[in-house]
Amino acid sequence: MRKRFNDTGVCIAERHFMADTSEKMAQLIELVEDGAYFTISRPRQYGKTTSIHSLFIALNQRPDYLAIQISLEGIGDAIFENEAVFCHHFIDELAYRLEKTHPSYAEFLQEQVGKTNSLKQLSRTITRFVDHCSEKVVLLVDEIDKSSNNQLFLSFLGMLRDKYLDANRNLHSSFQSVILAGVHDIKSLKLKIAPGAEGKLNSPWNIAIDFNIDMRFNPREIEAMLIDYTKARNVEMDTALVAEKIYYYTAGYPYLVSKICKVADEDLDQNGEPTNWHPNLIDLAFRYLVDEGYTTTLFDDLVKNLENNSDLYQLVFDISFNGKTPAFNVLDPVINLGVLYGILDQKEGRCHIHNRIFEQKIYAYILSKQNRKADLLVGVSPSRFFNHGQLDLQAVLSGFQQFMKENYAQKDSKFLEREGRLLFLSYLKPIINGRGFDFKEPSIAEERRMDVVVTYNNQRNVVELKRWEGEAYHQKGLAQLSDYLDSYSLTQGFLLIFDFRKNKTYKTETISFQGKKIFAVWV
Repeated sequence: MRKRFNDTGVCIAERHFMADTSEKMAQLIELVEDGAYFTISRPRQYGKTTSIHSLFIALNQRPDYLAIQISLEGIGDAIFENEAVFCHHFIDELAYRLEKTHPSYAEFLQEQVGKTNSLKQLSRTITRFVDHCSEKVVLLVDEIDKSSNNQLFLSFLGMLRDKYLDANRNLHSSFQSVILAGVHDIKSLKLKIAPGAEGKLNSPWNIAIDFNIDMRFNPREIEAMLIDYTKARNVEMDTALVAEKIYYYTAGYPYLVSKICKVADEDLDQNGEPTNWHPNLIDLAFRYLVDEGYTTTLFDDLVKNLENNSDLYQLVFDISFNGKTPAFNVLDPVINLGVLYGILDQKEGRCHIHNRIFEQKIYAYILSKQNRKADLLVGVSPSRFFNHGQLDLQAVLSGFQQFMKENYAQKDSKFLEREGRLLFLSYLKPIINGRGFDFKEPSIAEERRMDVVVTYNNQRNVVELKRWEGEAYHQKGLAQLSDYLDSYSLTQGFLLIFDFRKNKTYKTETISFQGKKIFAVWV
């Protein structure tokens, strides 16, 4: 079977190009050997199911372990009707998973079904089963969020907690390790229980250790996947360089790593033949993914989660459009929710959007959402901003300055600070729409500034958006823009300054700075 990059379901080493997760797997096995109970709580499509499956295979290749993997996906609500129904279904599911590999164990479990009608009896059945097995038994439960807004499920976890504590006191036997996997951890699951039920929770999973294994793919792990690809397709590639570019766009988000590779391999026009990969091909794959007409279930969820959480939307808006980088603190429920959904991450102790693909999707989504408002519809004629087929960004900035002077001179400073950058991007969008491409590079270290990179044909322009904070800050901003221009090997840049002083002046200035020509506009 021809190997492919996989973007749906579990990844199988024999069928899919996979990152090298051997170090992560060694860490997981070490936790199991230590008898740890834990939850792999990560965002959607973050490699949880693949990790659970890989751990299941690795453990069952060892003669001293018996791993049983079940999933709550599609299990339905009937199983939670009462304790007896739950216990019968749970034991029957364990037996079913062992029918082919361990038929005698499956038969033993089937004999226990009719004798197990309560969680107390289930506890004793688990003890008898573990004692019956010659191996250490590990239970892996995937998709715990699917049915875990039910008190009976949390009571089941409480029973496992009690068994863990009793086993450590040598009172009876229990599972060597229990691993749960889902988007939510047990703390956030508790929040989903109906009001008034909090007293019944009693910390059902407080014996679980903190799960701190980094599930993102680093460039070295990505490179292993690319090396496998070059051998299978007989193509040439600077695998280290391409891996770095993939990481640059994805920040190691597992699904996005596979997806951008899949696009590069299958969706870009390569005449139906494998081609030698280079970083520019990954640039094209990024452009393909962030196109406003392209979507996936993950991107749909990204928008849905922002639409359903107004506080999270506002935080993401401020990060994306106003250059704010609040301190990263997961005790803040809004920040914690953003991390839970994979939208937010931290760098140098500050909040930022997890990866550049999400960043661009959010950017396009908010622009589209805001442009539906009548006061943000600009109605610009694009032709006046092109000169001999090239985008004249100086004319764009001058046009925006005039637009702001005519339409927003009387707006209060709070409105302009909140909406100013959005107004510029809304003004820019119809000018380059369908012709060029713009993406933003937010500053991590400095608040209230961001860089917008505008490409058109082979032309690339960098515009820094910042607020006026005085001459010293202005000089610092020029130095930052100069450094950024160096990273693109450019000698010309653009500076759009939002001045919120009452006595501000609408002016333009061409500045020579460190060998760069910078066209600055005040609005």
